[in-house]
Amino acid sequence: MAVALSGGGDSMALLHLAADWATARGRRLLALTVDHNLNAMSADWTLFAGEAARAVGAEWRGLSWDGARAGPGLTARARAARHGLIAEAARAAGARVVLLAQTLDDVAEADWMRARGSTLGRVREWSPSPVWPQGRGLMLLRPLLEERREGLRGFLRARGQGWVEDPANGDERFGRSRARAALAGDPAGSLSSVIPGPVPGIQTLDDEEPCGDGSTSRGMFLDPRDKPEGDGEEKMSGDGCDPRVWAGILEVSRDVSSSALAAALVCAGGGSTPPRGERLAGVKARLAGGEDFTAGLAGARVEAAGASVLLMREPGEMRRRAPEAVRLAPGVPAVWDGRFEITATEPGWRVEAAAGRLARLCEADRRVAAGLPPAARGGLPVLIRDGVDAPVLAWRGADVRALGARRLSLALGETTQESDLFQAMHGETPPTDLFS
Repeated sequence: MAVALSGGGDSMALLHLAADWATARGRRLLALTVDHNLNAMSADWTLFAGEAARAVGAEWRGLSWDGARAGPGLTARARAARHGLIAEAARAAGARVVLLAQTLDDVAEADWMRARGSTLGRVREWSPSPVWPQGRGLMLLRPLLEERREGLRGFLRARGQGWVEDPANGDERFGRSRARAALAGDPAGSLSSVIPGPVPGIQTLDDEEPCGDGSTSRGMFLDPRDKPEGDGEEKMSGDGCDPRVWAGILEVSRDVSSSALAAALVCAGGGSTPPRGERLAGVKARLAGGEDFTAGLAGARVEAAGASVLLMREPGEMRRRAPEAVRLAPGVPAVWDGRFEITATEPGWRVEAAAGRLARLCEADRRVAAGLPPAARGGLPVLIRDGVDAPVLAWRGADVRALGARRLSLALGETTQESDLFQAMHGETPPTDLFS
């Protein structure tokens, strides 16, 4: 298990709690510290965090963002870099859960900001990593959401543990700092009254996370607490997922909720930003009205016919913005088009789209492609060997895992146990006899 460690009081308290838990259970704990290089003291803070992690028996790795530069979008760039670095390091170490140290105070501050026009989303205890594809299969756990900031500092004082106080926390150019100042006088326990319940309708996962330099984190998935009207949990289709999910095809029901539809579309399209607003509402209304139609949204194609509603990569979008070819290194998983993880066993292969190459596939591969909706065929990954103009469907020469179904399951909150993150998911690979 990994823990994000900035060196501040909240993350330092979480480090100690997590280390106690890991020691009692014989678990490895990896602390990850990101130096954003945005403060003259950041290198010292990073060293402090590393020493604290090793002192409690945790492994530690310092990570550095070297793209820091002034200009528009600094906050967003720092946010994306932080999550990306943490996700890659956690996955490389074999972790599938990263602990983050948001508290009840963070929740209340975000509520204060929303009440004054901010579009921040609601921090959740358990949510997918907001970066794609680096964060694939990775969940974020926030176990301190019911704890007050001052209580955690009291815990650290009792243990003789210091922490970093970032001056950016008092810089009222930042909305979070203004909220912190406004709520500073609240007595312990009173903040729970300002935490609202889930908001119906589409809700982006805009979880905010302090990064030690005044920047914040806004994610890009959807709130799984947003359930459709009626009882029971969200069901993506009446009969389960489409048997061709291995080819990047997802299925939803006509009464799918807005949030689940948006999540399914971004998963089928392989992108990172879910659709919203009028275009999403329009597709949902057409589905609910029973209309048979095709439409494109968020890089995905919707094919609705009768009770069947299939989502797949939009071929027109692929022509306009063709996914880059990916060169494969033996034994190293690579993500292509945000939809497939491909691991080659031999050198000399690259991955490209099947579009424009279907007629040159072998007869067996053409039969496989013919079993898919016509619009989905060009979005299949093919392998091309150096110096040989003879593409093959990627499954024939590499290990291929479709990412959409698992990504959607995590986005909808269907995976609640750490152990499930390590298990193969039904349908993400093709039937064993299909490419034999």
